[in-house]
Amino acid sequence: MIVLGIDPGYGITGYGLVWYDSGKFKPVEYGTITTSVNAPITDRLPTIYSRICGILDEYRPNVLSIEKLFYGHNQTTVIDVAQARGCVLLAAAMRGIPVREYTPMQVKQAVVGYGRAEKRQVQYMVTKILNLESIPKPDDAADALAIAICHCQNNVMESMLK
Repeated sequence: MIVLGIDPGYGITGYGLVWYDSGKFKPVEYGTITTSVNAPITDRLPTIYSRICGILDEYRPNVLSIEKLFYGHNQTTVIDVAQARGCVLLAAAMRGIPVREYTPMQVKQAVVGYGRAEKRQVQYMVTKILNLESIPKPDDAADALAIAICHCQNNVMESMLK
């Protein structure tokens, strides 16, 4: 199974593809989609959509896992992130790729075993689980890999409960 994890954003969207089979993980590809800080959101969204479509078409993941939107204090930011997230969801839906959503706490629980783990603990475990030489950079890519790992771990748990 190939899982595409997405850490949505309108300035930086992290993505991470993970191959998973019978408890074994392998990193496939990871990175970020960046848009110009000075560009209006209407110019950023087509870039995000286009790059996600390219990733989906090239790697053909079995599922897309994405972080649920977390509302902080800035309404403008959350609206723009939601729009970027919508581009990702649309790209997956247009290709018939199932989408699974996870909260930051669920991701931390699945990767570290503790739902309130710190970012550096999650990054460390991503590195160990995927047998990487160093922590993936930037943070958004590491977060996307963690979201993909979370789906794999949850998929195992769901299978065990059936």
